[in-house]
Amino acid sequence: MAGGVSALVGGAVLARSARARQGRRAEVVVRGGLIHDGSLQPPRRGDVAIGQGRILAVGDLSGWTASRTVEAAGRIIAPGFIDTHSHAAESLARQGLHSAEALLAQGITTVVVNPDGGGPVDLDAQRARLQTLGLGVNVAPLVGHGAVRGSVLGGEHRAPSTVERDRMRGTVRAAARAGAFGLSSGLFYTPGAYAVTEEVTDLMRTAAEAIGPTAFHTSHIRDEGTYSVGVVAAVDEIIAIAAGSGTIGIVTHMKALGPDAWGRTRECAAHIEAARARGVAVWADQYPYEASGTSLFAALVPREAQRGGRTAFAARVSDPARRAELLPQIRENIRRRGGAASLMVAFHPPDRRIEGLSLEQIAHARGVSPEDAAIALVALHDTSTVSFNMSMDDIEFLMRQPWMMTCSDGATYMAGEGKPHPRGHGAFTRKLTTFVRDRKTLSLGQALHSMTGLPAQVCAIANRGVLVEGAHADLVVFDLAALRDEATYQEPHRHAAGMHAVFVNGTLAVDAGRPTHALAGTVLRREARRS
Repeated sequence: MAGGVSALVGGAVLARSARARQGRRAEVVVRGGLIHDGSLQPPRRGDVAIGQGRILAVGDLSGWTASRTVEAAGRIIAPGFIDTHSHAAESLARQGLHSAEALLAQGITTVVVNPDGGGPVDLDAQRARLQTLGLGVNVAPLVGHGAVRGSVLGGEHRAPSTVERDRMRGTVRAAARAGAFGLSSGLFYTPGAYAVTEEVTDLMRTAAEAIGPTAFHTSHIRDEGTYSVGVVAAVDEIIAIAAGSGTIGIVTHMKALGPDAWGRTRECAAHIEAARARGVAVWADQYPYEASGTSLFAALVPREAQRGGRTAFAARVSDPARRAELLPQIRENIRRRGGAASLMVAFHPPDRRIEGLSLEQIAHARGVSPEDAAIALVALHDTSTVSFNMSMDDIEFLMRQPWMMTCSDGATYMAGEGKPHPRGHGAFTRKLTTFVRDRKTLSLGQALHSMTGLPAQVCAIANRGVLVEGAHADLVVFDLAALRDEATYQEPHRHAAGMHAVFVNGTLAVDAGRPTHALAGTVLRREARRS
């Protein structure tokens, strides 16, 4: 598929280079930059002309005039970045966050939302809500398997009946009509964890019928570490769903979680490579951090004890016998994630003072065990956490794979809201600074391809992720040396710095390094790719 991006871009350049030099007028011409066009082709010096929200020409545009010129000498010109796993949908519907300045500061111009099996099943309603205030970036919606299942079965731990299965299929078809690009699942989370492989495969067959051969399934896999089936078997499940439905599979935010699983990334990668050699369309995405983020409830409470949700769990642990039964299981889940010191509380509204503290610190201050502290926190709130559980060796190994895309798995927040994972405000800039510029884990071209042309093709986001005539004018202009990843675990709300210009649908959203507050984004629907 990467070759497809190269062929598309290369052929377009050859066909259009001659007329690109002819004198014409554009709204904006970006001049003199080093153009990375979204493919893995070598970059070239040139210009980009923009008009009516589209790219008018790419190449030597010395004969062109424009109402506005953006000087890109000494800078890179690339397609706007696509975040394949974003929790920003709720953020983008909030006053003050809808302009997406934290995303644009990283160069992100499109986000794929409703991941992990979540989000609403009514995508028309979500579209209307997102467009009420206007959008700073484009939004590509998924429909979540967990949401579909929950709308029919609630939180019940059982297989759907024939009638219920038909209702679930109907919900997927309705989401496809409303513009869903694919199906997400969270097989680690309830109620998704209650589904067998065939249930998801069946819904992906429905998605393929409704959406077409570009339908994809992106999954927070059943086990990223050593909780149940193990990370290798969980990756195999995504391969099986893709093969069984004839669709595209994505192992999202791929990792090996916890010291017991470190190093298993090699085996997972070998299974993906073998599947791809058999013709199975399987890919992955990744965020560039050693820490993940989830809730203490999901991370530490055994699945059976999650039945009925957190309120039911709180009632359950009020029984001393049941609490005693759960304590060793929670203790083991703390251990498999790297210990109590590796779990930092991100959000706990009942007591904001503990946000930013580790479970170990909280337990010590209260004079109780970490597992007792965890139960006390979860009894009051799901309690979002930042969990330090990955090895740098695994992160870098996965990042080098040709089938690896880039994601944030993040949302954005107002300053002062908790201590969230910094990935929502810094993931893309961190990859370019820490892993391209500083550690030289991969080349700039590889990193940009993983953020642009590759996700555009895998997720069928047509006419984006590439710099060719006729594509939507989402693009970024930056100097790699000037980029700064400012968001940290203790100061996670800080915006990245160094983007010189960012265009969304042909409108400048970042101009000379400053946000313009333009609302040029939209909620996308699938569209045919232009030749």
